[in-house]
Amino acid sequence: MGVDVWPVAEWLALVQYELLLFAGVFFLIGSIDELAIDLIYFVKRWRGELRTLTMETHNLPSRKLSGLAVVMIPAWREEKVIAHTVTHALSAWPHDDLRIYVGCYANDPDTLEAAMRGARGDPRLRIVVHAKEGPTSKADCLNRIYAAMAHDEMRTGRVARMVILHDAEDMVDPSALPLLDRAIERAEFVQLPVLPMPQPDSRWIGSHYCEEFAESHGKAMVVRAALATGLPAAGVGCAFERQMLAEMELQRGEVGPFAERSLTEDYELGLRVALAGGRSRFLRVRDKAGRLVATRAYFPSDIASAVQQKSRWVHGIALQGWDRLGWSRGMGEWWMRMRDRRGPFAALVLFTGYVLAVLGGLSFLLMQLGTGAAWRPNGLLLWLLWLNLGSLIWRASMRFAFTAREYGWAEGLRALLRIPVANVISIMAGRRALFAYVRTLAGAAPKWDKTEHDIHPAHARDESVLCSQRPLDEAAK
Repeated sequence: MGVDVWPVAEWLALVQYELLLFAGVFFLIGSIDELAIDLIYFVKRWRGELRTLTMETHNLPSRKLSGLAVVMIPAWREEKVIAHTVTHALSAWPHDDLRIYVGCYANDPDTLEAAMRGARGDPRLRIVVHAKEGPTSKADCLNRIYAAMAHDEMRTGRVARMVILHDAEDMVDPSALPLLDRAIERAEFVQLPVLPMPQPDSRWIGSHYCEEFAESHGKAMVVRAALATGLPAAGVGCAFERQMLAEMELQRGEVGPFAERSLTEDYELGLRVALAGGRSRFLRVRDKAGRLVATRAYFPSDIASAVQQKSRWVHGIALQGWDRLGWSRGMGEWWMRMRDRRGPFAALVLFTGYVLAVLGGLSFLLMQLGTGAAWRPNGLLLWLLWLNLGSLIWRASMRFAFTAREYGWAEGLRALLRIPVANVISIMAGRRALFAYVRTLAGAAPKWDKTEHDIHPAHARDESVLCSQRPLDEAAK
Protein backbone atom coordinates (compact mmCIF):
# COMPACT_ATOMS: atom_id res chain seq x y z
CA MET A 1 0.00 0.00 0.00
CA GLY A 2 2.83 2.39 0.83
CA VAL A 3 4.32 1.82 -2.61
CA ASP A 4 1.01 2.97 -4.20
CA VAL A 5 0.45 6.01 -1.98
CA TRP A 6 3.88 7.62 -2.18
CA PRO A 7 3.69 8.25 -5.95
CA VAL A 8 0.27 9.85 -5.36
CA ALA A 9 1.73 12.17 -2.73
CA GLU A 10 4.62 13.06 -5.01
CA TRP A 11 2.29 13.83 -7.91
CA LEU A 12 0.14 15.90 -5.56
CA ALA A 13 3.18 17.93 -4.49
CA LEU A 14 4.16 18.48 -8.14
CA VAL A 15 0.66 19.67 -9.07
CA GLN A 16 0.62 21.99 -6.06
CA TYR A 17 3.97 23.45 -7.05
CA GLU A 18 2.89 24.19 -10.64
CA LEU A 19 -0.45 25.65 -9.60
CA LEU A 20 1.20 27.75 -6.89
CA LEU A 21 3.62 29.14 -9.44
CA PHE A 22 0.84 29.94 -11.91
CA ALA A 23 -1.55 31.46 -9.38
CA GLY A 24 1.21 33.23 -7.45
CA VAL A 25 2.60 34.99 -10.51
CA PHE A 26 -0.75 36.19 -11.80
CA PHE A 27 -2.07 37.13 -8.37
CA LEU A 28 1.05 39.27 -8.00
CA ILE A 29 0.57 40.87 -11.41
CA GLY A 30 -3.01 41.71 -10.45
CA SER A 31 -1.83 43.12 -7.14
CA ILE A 32 0.73 45.34 -8.86
CA ASP A 33 -2.01 46.59 -11.17
CA GLU A 34 -4.24 47.49 -8.22
CA LEU A 35 -1.33 48.99 -6.29
CA ALA A 36 -0.62 51.30 -9.22
CA ILE A 37 -4.22 52.55 -9.06
CA ASP A 38 -3.86 53.03 -5.30
CA LEU A 39 -0.64 55.01 -5.65
CA ILE A 40 -2.07 57.30 -8.32
CA TYR A 41 -5.17 57.84 -6.21
CA PHE A 42 -3.30 58.72 -3.02
CA VAL A 43 -0.68 60.90 -4.74
CA LYS A 44 -3.31 62.92 -6.57
CA ARG A 45 -5.42 63.12 -3.44
CA TRP A 46 -2.41 64.35 -1.45
CA ARG A 47 -1.89 67.03 -4.10
CA GLY A 48 -5.52 68.10 -3.73
CA GLU A 49 -6.47 67.05 -7.26
CA LEU A 50 -9.16 64.55 -6.21
CA ARG A 51 -11.01 66.53 -3.57
CA THR A 52 -14.65 65.50 -3.26
CA LEU A 53 -16.87 68.48 -4.02
CA THR A 54 -19.70 69.73 -1.84
CA MET A 55 -23.08 71.11 -2.77
CA GLU A 56 -21.98 74.60 -1.73
CA THR A 57 -19.19 74.40 -4.31
CA HIS A 58 -21.69 74.13 -7.14
CA ASN A 59 -24.41 76.46 -5.78
CA LEU A 60 -26.99 74.28 -7.49
CA PRO A 61 -30.35 75.69 -8.53
CA SER A 62 -33.38 74.17 -6.83
CA ARG A 63 -35.98 73.93 -9.64
CA LYS A 64 -34.84 75.69 -12.81
CA LEU A 65 -32.92 73.72 -15.43
CA SER A 66 -30.90 75.11 -18.31
CA GLY A 67 -32.90 73.14 -20.84
CA LEU A 68 -35.02 70.06 -21.41
CA ALA A 69 -33.77 66.94 -19.57
CA VAL A 70 -34.93 63.52 -20.75
CA VAL A 71 -34.67 60.37 -18.60
CA MET A 72 -34.79 57.03 -20.44
CA ILE A 73 -35.85 53.89 -18.56
CA PRO A 74 -36.11 50.59 -20.48
CA ALA A 75 -38.40 48.11 -18.74
CA TRP A 76 -39.34 44.48 -19.24
CA ARG A 77 -41.33 42.68 -16.53
CA GLU A 78 -40.54 45.34 -13.93
CA GLU A 79 -44.06 45.66 -12.53
CA LYS A 80 -42.77 45.16 -8.96
CA VAL A 81 -40.49 48.22 -8.97
CA ILE A 82 -41.23 50.57 -11.88
CA ALA A 83 -44.12 52.37 -10.13
CA HIS A 84 -41.89 53.21 -7.16
CA THR A 85 -39.10 54.36 -9.49
CA VAL A 86 -41.39 56.69 -11.44
CA THR A 87 -43.16 58.05 -8.35
CA HIS A 88 -39.91 58.76 -6.53
CA ALA A 89 -38.18 60.33 -9.55
CA LEU A 90 -41.09 62.67 -10.31
CA SER A 91 -41.24 63.67 -6.66
CA ALA A 92 -37.48 64.08 -6.18
CA TRP A 93 -37.19 66.07 -9.42
CA PRO A 94 -40.11 68.51 -9.56
CA HIS A 95 -38.61 70.44 -12.48
CA ASP A 96 -40.93 71.50 -15.28
CA ASP A 97 -38.23 70.79 -17.87
CA LEU A 98 -38.07 67.09 -17.00
CA ARG A 99 -39.47 64.29 -19.18
CA ILE A 100 -39.31 60.63 -18.18
CA TYR A 101 -39.64 58.09 -21.01
CA VAL A 102 -40.39 54.52 -19.94
CA GLY A 103 -40.01 51.89 -22.66
CA CYS A 104 -42.45 48.98 -22.39
CA TYR A 105 -43.75 46.13 -24.54
CA ALA A 106 -47.31 45.36 -25.61
CA ASN A 107 -46.95 41.81 -24.27
CA ASP A 108 -45.99 43.16 -20.83
CA PRO A 109 -49.16 44.98 -19.73
CA ASP A 110 -48.34 44.70 -16.01
CA THR A 111 -45.21 46.86 -16.37
CA LEU A 112 -47.07 49.34 -18.55
CA GLU A 113 -49.89 49.67 -16.04
CA ALA A 114 -47.48 49.98 -13.10
CA ALA A 115 -45.54 52.77 -14.82
CA MET A 116 -48.73 54.75 -15.48
CA ARG A 117 -49.88 54.16 -11.91
CA GLY A 118 -46.55 55.45 -10.60
CA ALA A 119 -46.92 58.70 -12.54
CA ARG A 120 -50.20 59.53 -10.73
CA GLY A 121 -51.30 61.62 -13.69
CA ASP A 122 -48.07 63.61 -13.96
CA PRO A 123 -47.82 64.79 -17.60
CA ARG A 124 -44.01 64.63 -17.49
CA LEU A 125 -44.16 60.84 -17.93
CA ARG A 126 -44.15 59.44 -21.47
CA ILE A 127 -44.91 55.74 -22.01
CA VAL A 128 -43.28 54.28 -25.13
CA VAL A 129 -44.71 50.94 -26.30
CA HIS A 130 -42.37 48.90 -28.49
CA ALA A 131 -43.86 47.57 -31.73
CA LYS A 132 -41.99 44.28 -31.24
CA GLU A 133 -42.89 41.70 -28.62
CA GLY A 134 -40.51 41.65 -25.69
CA PRO A 135 -37.97 41.10 -24.68
CA THR A 136 -35.76 42.24 -27.54
CA SER A 137 -32.62 43.74 -25.99
CA LYS A 138 -32.01 46.60 -23.60
CA ALA A 139 -30.24 48.58 -26.34
CA ASP A 140 -33.13 47.97 -28.75
CA CYS A 141 -35.60 49.22 -26.15
CA LEU A 142 -33.44 52.30 -25.57
CA ASN A 143 -33.31 52.98 -29.30
CA ARG A 144 -37.11 52.79 -29.45
CA ILE A 145 -37.29 55.34 -26.62
CA TYR A 146 -34.75 57.50 -28.44
CA ALA A 147 -36.86 57.42 -31.62
CA ALA A 148 -39.93 58.50 -29.61
CA MET A 149 -37.96 61.35 -28.07
CA ALA A 150 -36.73 62.49 -31.50
CA HIS A 151 -40.31 62.40 -32.79
CA ASP A 152 -41.45 64.54 -29.86
CA GLU A 153 -38.64 66.99 -30.57
CA MET A 154 -39.82 67.43 -34.15
CA ARG A 155 -43.46 67.68 -33.09
CA THR A 156 -42.88 70.29 -30.38
CA GLY A 157 -39.87 72.06 -31.87
CA ARG A 158 -38.03 71.71 -28.58
CA VAL A 159 -34.78 69.70 -28.53
CA ALA A 160 -33.55 68.02 -25.36
CA ARG A 161 -30.39 69.40 -23.81
CA MET A 162 -29.29 66.17 -22.11
CA VAL A 163 -30.38 62.54 -21.90
CA ILE A 164 -30.05 60.60 -18.63
CA LEU A 165 -30.07 56.81 -18.42
CA HIS A 166 -31.62 54.88 -15.55
CA ASP A 167 -32.82 51.36 -14.83
CA ALA A 168 -36.27 50.40 -13.64
CA GLU A 169 -35.09 49.66 -10.08
CA ASP A 170 -33.14 52.87 -9.45
CA MET A 171 -33.75 55.39 -6.68
CA VAL A 172 -32.52 58.75 -7.94
CA ASP A 173 -30.93 61.37 -5.74
CA PRO A 174 -32.83 64.68 -5.44
CA SER A 175 -29.62 66.62 -6.10
CA ALA A 176 -28.58 64.57 -9.12
CA LEU A 177 -30.65 66.29 -11.80
CA PRO A 178 -29.53 69.89 -11.12
CA LEU A 179 -25.98 68.61 -10.63
CA LEU A 180 -25.98 66.90 -14.03
CA ASP A 181 -27.61 69.96 -15.58
CA ARG A 182 -24.68 72.07 -14.42
CA ALA A 183 -21.98 69.48 -15.25
CA ILE A 184 -23.15 68.86 -18.81
CA GLU A 185 -22.03 72.42 -19.66
CA ARG A 186 -18.42 71.24 -19.59
CA ALA A 187 -18.68 67.64 -20.77
CA GLU A 188 -20.55 65.53 -23.31
CA PHE A 189 -20.82 62.63 -20.87
CA VAL A 190 -21.14 62.78 -17.08
CA GLN A 191 -21.31 59.80 -14.73
CA LEU A 192 -22.44 59.95 -11.11
CA PRO A 193 -21.51 57.19 -8.63
CA VAL A 194 -23.69 54.15 -8.02
CA LEU A 195 -24.24 53.01 -4.42
CA PRO A 196 -25.85 49.61 -3.90
CA MET A 197 -28.02 49.45 -0.79
CA PRO A 198 -27.05 47.05 2.03
CA GLN A 199 -29.62 44.29 2.40
CA PRO A 200 -30.28 42.97 5.91
CA ASP A 201 -32.00 39.94 4.38
CA SER A 202 -29.08 39.23 2.06
CA ARG A 203 -25.93 40.15 3.95
CA TRP A 204 -23.66 37.82 1.99
CA ILE A 205 -24.88 38.03 -1.62
CA GLY A 206 -27.00 41.12 -2.19
CA SER A 207 -24.78 43.28 0.00
CA HIS A 208 -21.47 42.23 -1.56
CA TYR A 209 -22.08 44.77 -4.33
CA CYS A 210 -21.61 47.52 -1.72
CA GLU A 211 -17.87 47.09 -1.38
CA GLU A 212 -17.33 46.49 -5.08
CA PHE A 213 -18.98 49.74 -6.13
CA ALA A 214 -17.60 51.66 -3.14
CA GLU A 215 -14.07 50.85 -4.28
CA SER A 216 -14.74 51.05 -8.01
CA HIS A 217 -16.67 54.33 -7.95
CA GLY A 218 -14.69 55.73 -5.05
CA LYS A 219 -11.22 55.08 -6.44
CA ALA A 220 -10.85 53.29 -9.79
CA MET A 221 -13.22 55.54 -11.74
CA VAL A 222 -11.76 58.60 -10.03
CA VAL A 223 -8.28 57.61 -11.18
CA ARG A 224 -9.55 56.82 -14.64
CA ALA A 225 -11.04 60.30 -14.94
CA ALA A 226 -7.87 61.88 -13.54
CA LEU A 227 -5.81 60.13 -16.24
CA ALA A 228 -8.18 61.54 -18.90
CA THR A 229 -8.89 58.09 -20.33
CA GLY A 230 -12.27 57.05 -21.72
CA LEU A 231 -14.91 56.55 -19.04
CA PRO A 232 -17.37 53.65 -19.29
CA ALA A 233 -21.00 54.49 -18.58
CA ALA A 234 -22.66 52.54 -15.79
CA GLY A 235 -26.04 52.75 -17.53
CA VAL A 236 -27.60 54.54 -14.55
CA GLY A 237 -27.00 58.03 -13.21
CA CYS A 238 -25.24 59.02 -16.42
CA ALA A 239 -26.04 61.98 -18.67
CA PHE A 240 -25.18 62.50 -22.35
CA GLU A 241 -25.25 65.76 -24.21
CA ARG A 242 -28.00 65.53 -26.82
CA GLN A 243 -25.85 66.38 -29.83
CA MET A 244 -23.31 63.76 -28.82
CA LEU A 245 -26.01 61.10 -28.97
CA ALA A 246 -26.91 62.37 -32.44
CA GLU A 247 -23.26 61.93 -33.41
CA MET A 248 -23.28 58.37 -32.02
CA GLU A 249 -26.43 57.63 -34.04
CA LEU A 250 -24.76 58.99 -37.17
CA GLN A 251 -21.74 56.75 -36.62
CA ARG A 252 -23.97 53.68 -36.26
CA GLY A 253 -25.89 54.48 -39.45
CA GLU A 254 -29.07 53.18 -37.86
CA VAL A 255 -31.89 54.57 -35.73
CA GLY A 256 -30.63 55.24 -32.22
CA PRO A 257 -27.15 55.56 -30.70
CA PHE A 258 -27.18 52.28 -28.75
CA ALA A 259 -25.45 49.15 -30.07
CA GLU A 260 -28.19 46.52 -30.18
CA ARG A 261 -25.85 43.54 -30.40
CA SER A 262 -23.93 44.62 -27.33
CA LEU A 263 -24.86 43.25 -23.90
CA THR A 264 -23.28 46.31 -22.27
CA GLU A 265 -24.37 49.09 -24.61
CA ASP A 266 -23.96 51.65 -21.83
CA TYR A 267 -20.31 50.75 -21.21
CA GLU A 268 -19.61 50.88 -24.93
CA LEU A 269 -21.38 54.21 -25.44
CA GLY A 270 -19.33 55.89 -22.72
CA LEU A 271 -16.08 54.81 -24.35
CA ARG A 272 -17.27 55.81 -27.81
CA VAL A 273 -17.84 59.35 -26.57
CA ALA A 274 -14.12 59.60 -25.83
CA LEU A 275 -13.24 58.04 -29.20
CA ALA A 276 -15.39 60.70 -30.89
CA GLY A 277 -13.47 63.45 -29.12
CA GLY A 278 -16.10 64.13 -26.47
CA ARG A 279 -15.27 65.18 -22.92
CA SER A 280 -16.10 62.76 -20.12
CA ARG A 281 -16.43 63.48 -16.43
CA PHE A 282 -16.90 61.33 -13.32
CA LEU A 283 -18.47 63.53 -10.66
CA ARG A 284 -18.36 62.88 -6.92
CA VAL A 285 -20.27 65.44 -4.85
CA ARG A 286 -21.59 65.28 -1.30
CA ASP A 287 -24.58 67.14 0.06
CA LYS A 288 -24.54 69.22 3.24
CA ALA A 289 -25.19 66.10 5.36
CA GLY A 290 -22.17 64.32 3.87
CA ARG A 291 -24.21 61.87 1.78
CA LEU A 292 -22.84 61.09 -1.64
CA VAL A 293 -24.99 62.25 -4.55
CA ALA A 294 -25.46 58.90 -6.23
CA THR A 295 -27.94 56.44 -7.69
CA ARG A 296 -29.06 53.90 -5.11
CA ALA A 297 -30.62 50.51 -5.75
CA TYR A 298 -31.01 47.00 -4.42
CA PHE A 299 -28.89 44.52 -6.35
CA PRO A 300 -29.64 40.79 -6.82
CA SER A 301 -30.02 39.02 -3.49
CA ASP A 302 -29.68 35.36 -4.54
CA ILE A 303 -26.64 33.69 -6.01
CA ALA A 304 -28.28 32.64 -9.29
CA SER A 305 -29.33 36.20 -10.10
CA ALA A 306 -25.97 37.65 -9.04
CA VAL A 307 -24.12 35.20 -11.28
CA GLN A 308 -26.52 35.94 -14.13
CA GLN A 309 -25.99 39.69 -13.84
CA LYS A 310 -22.22 39.53 -13.49
CA SER A 311 -21.86 37.06 -16.35
CA ARG A 312 -23.61 39.60 -18.60
CA TRP A 313 -21.11 42.25 -17.49
CA VAL A 314 -18.15 39.94 -18.14
CA HIS A 315 -19.56 38.81 -21.49
CA GLY A 316 -20.30 42.33 -22.69
CA ILE A 317 -17.29 44.19 -21.30
CA ALA A 318 -14.46 41.65 -21.40
CA LEU A 319 -15.39 39.42 -24.35
CA GLN A 320 -17.62 41.50 -26.62
CA GLY A 321 -15.62 44.62 -25.80
CA TRP A 322 -12.49 43.04 -27.24
CA ASP A 323 -14.32 42.32 -30.51
CA ARG A 324 -16.29 45.55 -30.76
CA LEU A 325 -13.91 48.19 -29.42
CA GLY A 326 -10.46 46.72 -29.94
CA TRP A 327 -7.46 48.40 -28.33
CA SER A 328 -7.03 52.16 -28.32
CA ARG A 329 -3.74 53.98 -28.70
CA GLY A 330 -1.96 55.35 -25.68
CA MET A 331 -0.69 53.57 -22.60
CA GLY A 332 -3.45 54.91 -20.35
CA GLU A 333 -6.26 53.71 -22.61
CA TRP A 334 -4.53 50.37 -23.19
CA TRP A 335 -4.12 49.88 -19.43
CA MET A 336 -7.78 50.62 -18.72
CA ARG A 337 -8.99 48.33 -21.51
CA MET A 338 -6.79 45.58 -20.10
CA ARG A 339 -8.31 46.11 -16.64
CA ASP A 340 -11.81 45.99 -18.09
CA ARG A 341 -11.15 42.70 -19.88
CA ARG A 342 -9.36 40.75 -17.19
CA GLY A 343 -12.59 39.23 -15.80
CA PRO A 344 -12.46 35.76 -17.42
CA PHE A 345 -8.77 35.28 -16.70
CA ALA A 346 -9.17 36.61 -13.16
CA ALA A 347 -11.90 34.01 -12.63
CA LEU A 348 -9.49 31.28 -13.78
CA VAL A 349 -6.78 32.48 -11.39
CA LEU A 350 -9.27 32.64 -8.51
CA PHE A 351 -10.47 29.13 -9.32
CA THR A 352 -6.87 27.94 -9.28
CA GLY A 353 -6.44 29.47 -5.84
CA TYR A 354 -9.41 27.58 -4.43
CA VAL A 355 -8.21 24.35 -6.05
CA LEU A 356 -4.92 24.91 -4.26
CA ALA A 357 -6.75 25.30 -0.98
CA VAL A 358 -8.41 21.92 -1.50
CA LEU A 359 -5.14 20.26 -2.51
CA GLY A 360 -3.41 21.80 0.49
CA GLY A 361 -6.03 20.28 2.78
CA LEU A 362 -5.57 16.91 1.10
CA SER A 363 -1.80 17.08 1.49
CA PHE A 364 -2.16 17.96 5.16
CA LEU A 365 -4.49 15.00 5.63
CA LEU A 366 -1.99 12.64 3.98
CA MET A 367 0.79 13.92 6.22
CA GLN A 368 -1.35 13.41 9.32
CA LEU A 369 -2.00 9.85 8.22
CA GLY A 370 1.71 9.33 7.74
CA THR A 371 1.33 8.44 4.07
CA GLY A 372 2.66 11.65 2.58
CA ALA A 373 5.93 13.53 2.74
CA ALA A 374 6.10 17.04 4.13
CA TRP A 375 6.31 19.57 1.30
CA ARG A 376 7.31 23.17 1.73
CA PRO A 377 7.85 25.87 -0.88
CA ASN A 378 11.31 27.36 -0.98
CA GLY A 379 13.36 29.93 -2.81
CA LEU A 380 11.51 32.08 -5.35
CA LEU A 381 8.17 30.43 -4.64
CA LEU A 382 8.41 31.27 -0.95
CA TRP A 383 9.07 34.92 -1.75
CA LEU A 384 6.12 34.85 -4.14
CA LEU A 385 3.85 33.58 -1.38
CA TRP A 386 4.99 36.25 1.07
CA LEU A 387 4.48 39.01 -1.50
CA ASN A 388 1.00 37.75 -2.26
CA LEU A 389 0.16 37.55 1.43
CA GLY A 390 1.24 41.17 1.87
CA SER A 391 -0.78 42.25 -1.15
CA LEU A 392 -3.83 40.39 0.16
CA ILE A 393 -3.62 42.26 3.46
CA TRP A 394 -3.26 45.57 1.59
CA ARG A 395 -6.20 44.81 -0.71
CA ALA A 396 -8.36 43.83 2.25
CA SER A 397 -7.49 47.08 4.02
CA MET A 398 -8.45 49.09 0.93
CA ARG A 399 -11.74 47.25 0.65
CA PHE A 400 -12.50 47.93 4.29
CA ALA A 401 -11.55 51.60 4.07
CA PHE A 402 -13.60 52.46 0.99
CA THR A 403 -16.61 50.44 2.16
CA ALA A 404 -16.51 51.95 5.64
CA ARG A 405 -16.28 55.44 4.17
CA GLU A 406 -19.73 55.08 2.58
CA TYR A 407 -21.49 52.53 4.78
CA GLY A 408 -19.80 52.62 8.17
CA TRP A 409 -17.26 50.36 9.86
CA ALA A 410 -19.69 47.48 10.47
CA GLU A 411 -20.34 47.08 6.74
CA GLY A 412 -16.62 47.48 6.15
CA LEU A 413 -15.94 44.46 8.38
CA ARG A 414 -18.66 42.48 6.61
CA ALA A 415 -16.99 43.34 3.32
CA LEU A 416 -13.86 41.47 4.47
CA LEU A 417 -15.91 38.42 5.40
CA ARG A 418 -17.67 38.52 2.03
CA ILE A 419 -14.46 38.30 0.00
CA PRO A 420 -14.75 34.50 -0.52
CA VAL A 421 -18.42 34.89 -1.53
CA ALA A 422 -17.54 37.57 -4.08
CA ASN A 423 -14.76 35.36 -5.45
CA VAL A 424 -17.04 32.35 -5.90
CA ILE A 425 -19.64 34.50 -7.69
CA SER A 426 -16.91 35.86 -9.98
CA ILE A 427 -15.71 32.35 -10.82
CA MET A 428 -19.21 31.17 -11.65
CA ALA A 429 -19.94 34.32 -13.68
CA GLY A 430 -16.71 33.97 -15.65
CA ARG A 431 -17.57 30.40 -16.61
CA ARG A 432 -21.14 31.33 -17.59
CA ALA A 433 -19.97 34.31 -19.64
CA LEU A 434 -17.43 32.23 -21.54
CA PHE A 435 -20.03 29.65 -22.56
CA ALA A 436 -22.46 32.40 -23.59
CA TYR A 437 -19.76 34.05 -25.68
CA VAL A 438 -18.97 30.77 -27.42
CA ARG A 439 -22.65 30.45 -28.33
CA THR A 440 -22.61 33.91 -29.95
CA LEU A 441 -19.53 32.90 -31.96
CA ALA A 442 -21.62 30.01 -33.25
CA GLY A 443 -24.26 32.48 -34.49
CA ALA A 444 -26.61 32.91 -31.52
CA ALA A 445 -27.93 36.44 -31.00
CA PRO A 446 -27.10 38.23 -27.73
CA LYS A 447 -29.96 37.92 -25.23
CA TRP A 448 -31.34 40.50 -22.76
CA ASP A 449 -30.36 38.36 -19.81
CA LYS A 450 -31.92 40.67 -17.25
CA THR A 451 -32.31 40.03 -13.53
CA GLU A 452 -35.54 40.17 -11.56
CA HIS A 453 -36.18 42.99 -9.08
CA ASP A 454 -38.61 42.47 -6.23
CA ILE A 455 -38.17 45.52 -4.01
CA HIS A 456 -37.36 49.20 -4.47
CA PRO A 457 -35.35 51.28 -1.97
CA ALA A 458 -38.02 54.00 -1.95
CA HIS A 459 -40.54 51.41 -0.77
CA ALA A 460 -38.43 50.22 2.16
CA ARG A 461 -40.21 50.87 5.44
CA ASP A 462 -37.10 51.25 7.56
CA GLU A 463 -35.80 54.74 6.81
CA SER A 464 -32.56 53.88 8.57
CA VAL A 465 -31.79 51.50 5.72
CA LEU A 466 -32.28 54.26 3.19
CA CYS A 467 -29.97 56.53 5.19
CA SER A 468 -27.38 53.91 6.07
CA GLN A 469 -24.60 55.91 4.46
CA ARG A 470 -23.22 57.82 7.42
CA PRO A 471 -22.40 61.53 7.14
CA LEU A 472 -18.73 62.32 6.82
CA ASP A 473 -16.73 65.14 8.26
CA GLU A 474 -14.55 67.25 6.03
CA ALA A 475 -11.45 65.18 6.71
CA ALA A 476 -13.07 62.01 5.40
CA LYS A 477 -14.24 63.48 2.12
